[in-house]
Amino acid sequence: MPRVKFENGKQREFLNKVMLETNVPSLRSLSQYGFDVSYSSWKNYYNENRCLHQSLFENLCHIAKLNPKNFKFKLLNDYWGQVKGGKKSRK
Repeated sequence: MPRVKFENGKQREFLNKVMLETNVPSLRSLSQYGFDVSYSSWKNYYNENRCLHQSLFENLCHIAKLNPKNFKFKLLNDYWGQVKGGKKSRK
């Protein structure tokens, strides 16, 4: 599954905008929309420790009525972490 990579600070800004538009007070409350995402994963997304799945990004844009084209991001391929690790271990 492709991942969405934002610039530093922009993923948190995106999630704040989603929470504002959906009128939810916290990250935990986003689960009421039927997302099968644990609270620790929400925290990791919010702290930018993990990149969002493309499908999650699209679903968040849909429920918040946001246009994905208004955000600057890069799509990473399915195995980008393995490629990154392989290049690092070759040295």
